[in-house]
Amino acid sequence: MKTQAFDNKVDNTLVVQELIRALEPLMRRIIREELQQIINTPVYYLNPDTPLYTDMLDIQERKESGKLEFMTHQEVWGE
Repeated sequence: MKTQAFDNKVDNTLVVQELIRALEPLMRRIIREELQQIINTPVYYLNPDTPLYTDMLDIQERKESGKLEFMTHQEVWGE
């Protein structure tokens, strides 16, 4: 009786290990695809007709040209 229980436990362990081995590549591919989709999806949407959109474009252009400058807290708030 103990031997049969041991054999069943070993069989179950092997089945679980085989299942893990089979599912791991699939899970990795799904996660990779989901992460790629997240990376390629804009985080937010700005209406192109808004001043904020225009400001963000300006910031992007200054960043790309190396002309982006930052001010300190002291310079901004005088504190």
